[in-house]
Amino acid sequence: MDYELKLEVCCADLQSVRAATEGGAHRVELCRSLELDGLTPSAEMMEEAIGMGIPVQVLIRPREGNFVYSKDEVLCMQHDIREARRLGANGVVIGALKPDGSIDEETVRRLVGEAEGLSITFHRAFDVCTQPLEALERIIVLGCHRLLTSGQAPTAEQGIPLLKDLVKQSAGRIIIMPGAGVNPENAHHILSETGATEIHGSLRKGGHTSAELVRATVNSL
Repeated sequence: MDYELKLEVCCADLQSVRAATEGGAHRVELCRSLELDGLTPSAEMMEEAIGMGIPVQVLIRPREGNFVYSKDEVLCMQHDIREARRLGANGVVIGALKPDGSIDEETVRRLVGEAEGLSITFHRAFDVCTQPLEALERIIVLGCHRLLTSGQAPTAEQGIPLLKDLVKQSAGRIIIMPGAGVNPENAHHILSETGATEIHGSLRKGGHTSAELVRATVNSL
């Protein structure tokens, strides 16, 4: 095998970032309010997490609910990207849709432009988009480096058929990163069945990311 399999851990608090680091995660996706499926963390939280030394991808999502954003919300997201860059983030996690479920190319283009030079992940807005194979092409053209998706299923394991198609279609032009319901028991299976090389999970126990679960997942890859 001439590539490294990587684990990204979703962390909604600093205790979780510390656990992910101790467990050997390759990077973290930093957010807050996981009960709302994740929102943009505060600048203070970004600064503390980045200071722990692990690569940090900052979620840029100003509110809960759908992924159809107003002009003011897009301006807010652009500001948050600038803040993440200023604080030394490795990258950002973005996404936007039109009311019909297609990729909002204008908004994503603006966000990608703001994030130039950072690692850019398109988030699970993809999992509620229409025509996913066409959407993948749009996301690639817009300049995203990675796509986080469950394969439009409740869990990545259930989404293996579409994830496999996405990996094949991407042909190395973008990283397909399965996420949702990932644990030490299924991570290797998901990667081997789909051909993906990166995987994403929160790996929580008692409300926070568990270093033990992170370590077990890394070892299972």
